[in-house]
Amino acid sequence: MRNVRWLLPGLLVLALLLLAGPAAAEPIERVDAKRVCMVNNSVFPKDQIPVEVNGKTYFGCCEMCKGRLASDATARTATDPISGKTVDKATAVIGATPDGKVFYFESDTTYTQFKNRA
Repeated sequence: MRNVRWLLPGLLVLALLLLAGPAAAEPIERVDAKRVCMVNNSVFPKDQIPVEVNGKTYFGCCEMCKGRLASDATARTATDPISGKTVDKATAVIGATPDGKVFYFESDTTYTQFKNRA
């Protein structure tokens, strides 16, 4: 029983950390799809390679990414971090953090909610 004494306070701390979420939200700015590698989910300073699939345009940074976008439907979708819905990367609102990490949103509304989070 004495080894269990730490369990309750430890679980309480864990629950508080999970409820609190990240300590500080990273800033995010909207970016143009043509500057995003949609396989690596990273933004680049120059335009990427366009890949046409079913009338939509996706972008990859290299021939390998170009091939994956053409052949793998899962590479062409993402989950909106606010709504939890699956979004098509070709039609998504795209935001990037200063370190180049990309997030895909179903609408301007969910992008704005994410951008303004505390």
